[in-house]
Amino acid sequence: MLAVPIGLIVAIVLADVLSPRGVPLGPLLVVAPAITASFAGPVLTGVMGGVAVGALLGIGVIHQNLLGTLYFNSQIIALLVVSVIVTVFRYLQVRHAHELSQVRTVSEATQHVVMRPLPRRIGPLRVASMYLAAQEHALIGGDLYAAVRTPTGTRLIIGDARGKGLTAISDAALLLGAFREAAHRQVTLPGLVAYLEQSVCWNLAEPAEAETAGECFITAAVVDIPDGTAQAQMVTCGHPPPLLLHDGQVTALPVLEPAPPLGLGELERSSPDYHVDTFTLEADDVLLLHTDGLIEARDARGVFYPLADRAAAWTDESPPALIRRLRTDLLAHVGGRLADDAAVIALQRTNGRFPAEPDGHEHEHHLVEETVTGGR
Repeated sequence: MLAVPIGLIVAIVLADVLSPRGVPLGPLLVVAPAITASFAGPVLTGVMGGVAVGALLGIGVIHQNLLGTLYFNSQIIALLVVSVIVTVFRYLQVRHAHELSQVRTVSEATQHVVMRPLPRRIGPLRVASMYLAAQEHALIGGDLYAAVRTPTGTRLIIGDARGKGLTAISDAALLLGAFREAAHRQVTLPGLVAYLEQSVCWNLAEPAEAETAGECFITAAVVDIPDGTAQAQMVTCGHPPPLLLHDGQVTALPVLEPAPPLGLGELERSSPDYHVDTFTLEADDVLLLHTDGLIEARDARGVFYPLADRAAAWTDESPPALIRRLRTDLLAHVGGRLADDAAVIALQRTNGRFPAEPDGHEHEHHLVEETVTGGR
């Protein structure tokens, strides 16, 4: 790549020397440091700027009548100033890229601590997940999910903390910690949700941002899938119901008595009595848990993403393949930019049968983690 600016310097010097008198081409030497800055660091950019200034001085030596003239001196000063400016801007760009890389490294570490990747297999369940953060340069946001093994089965949670930014991430981390702590200790699903409600109320009583006091809450769906039976249980707290892909059909699981979002239950009743909805998850059925960032994603015309219709075309897909299709289709629908975080879990009961993936990665974690920004 360095051959390009060097070749331009040589060509400009030769053209200036061989051209008729009165046709100054020396000022064109500024393109050398400018081109170098597009692919090299500040050091090489500065060196190329120095080479360009030296070449211009060489032109002045060849045309002896130019040395010392005001016109020629102004050319040298202008080339020197532009070279310095280009070098400084390139240095600032490299420093910003380095800082951004450090921020992303910290973000990735935070994500793996707060939002632990779901394993590909959990008991008799085959699992794949996706997380798309709407905030630029972020890998996590207010959406959350987690899975915990219990002596009798698997418990999962998916939720959405109100708002965006650090406050939503903090609230999501709080709920995830409470869920992982209590999921294997609380015998009943209502008992688990009641514990989560109390934990959220205690910790959200003093929000980080004073203006959000009394407005913090988390929608969530908590699912209990036993190993030994096809009858699964679910409690929803203001969260969109999961979709069940069964025998080529897609249906939203019925929610008879949805509870208020976590953090608001005490506003309605002092001792919430959570209703448990029961559904059947048979072998090869796929359960699709998602946040509202998926179903509320709009295209350029304002049309919501038709999750159920899209999933109906992919009922025969495995969870990893289904997640990949959803991700590609969702980003195409919104034009590469999400207005809200989106999270989704696809799980399939296999009764212990785990067919091999075409790529042969038997121990791979299926987690799609992306920052969705403009143009992607």
